[in-house]
Amino acid sequence: MSTSLPLEIAEFHGDGISSELSAAVHAVADALPIDITFHDVDLTLERRRTDAEGSYNDAEKAMRKCRVAMKYPTVTEDASPNKVLRDRFDFSVIHRPVATIPGVETRIRGTVDLHVVRIATGGTYEDPGRRIGADSAISIRLIERRPSFQASMFAFKLAEKIGANVTSASKYTIQRNTDSLFEEVAAGVAQKFPNVGHESELFDALLAKLIMNPEGYRVVVTPNEYGDFLSDAACGMIGSIGLGASASYSFDDDGNILLAMFDPAGGTAPDIAGKGLCNPSAALWAFSMLLDHVGQRELGAKLDAAVRSVISSGNTTGDLGGSLNTEQFTKAVVLERKLNQLNHSN
Repeated sequence: MSTSLPLEIAEFHGDGISSELSAAVHAVADALPIDITFHDVDLTLERRRTDAEGSYNDAEKAMRKCRVAMKYPTVTEDASPNKVLRDRFDFSVIHRPVATIPGVETRIRGTVDLHVVRIATGGTYEDPGRRIGADSAISIRLIERRPSFQASMFAFKLAEKIGANVTSASKYTIQRNTDSLFEEVAAGVAQKFPNVGHESELFDALLAKLIMNPEGYRVVVTPNEYGDFLSDAACGMIGSIGLGASASYSFDDDGNILLAMFDPAGGTAPDIAGKGLCNPSAALWAFSMLLDHVGQRELGAKLDAAVRSVISSGNTTGDLGGSLNTEQFTKAVVLERKLNQLNHSN
């Protein structure tokens, strides 16, 4: 292991398969040539039922100390833990990369290599709504300039880094005030990046075009609910919703990332919890995103590639048609990363 200062990571433990996903991340972390210290926080439903405020205070303390966190799936009983954390940490941008994995069966043609950048607040999710009499209900839809700007800046910086164009997608012809504000902000940010192409598309049309021509899109930035829909749809296009990982970011007044949380897509999977059957791929990809974020870009890229290589070779968990359990798959990823390291050093 390295003798440099350890990488400190807040680790938010949840419910169901969370402990198994955490074990997979720790097994990979132990095999890396850097020192990593995890700061455990109990966000299980059992803890939240008896001391919700204390659990979230512990999470905030650990996050403020480490500035990066791994989070595992949590059950929502009353308040959503994701929303509580989002509010406490002022997360305004969610980034989910989705890419085709050779060896995973899909029902579409073409190759997906997409980055969904989603405003983490507002939209139709901000207001749960209210009933009006017996037969009507109403909710308020909110679009704000600041998170729209931060999401657009993140998208254009990412596109500039990977040599791609940006598509902003919404229903601006119908939501003429809310979505048009978002598009106005995105267009303004585009002016700051003259070398990055930009176009606006209606969200429903984008979904159809993405299915017909997935290679035509690399970076898409959207308001909250559209990004939620698009993220799951894109994961479905590559074969499984459970193959997605995401990052949530907050920013300081100068636009620099202040706090970052990384988590696998998917839920707590109570039907297989504790049986060693869950697929840890998304958790390992989330961990690779964290490594990239903290400057360990080579390690992050190698971990990402190792997971893909193991899946592509057919050594998969049951959800992808294989026979490996969670621990066996994780060991295969660790071995693959070590073999790749040896091959590159020879």
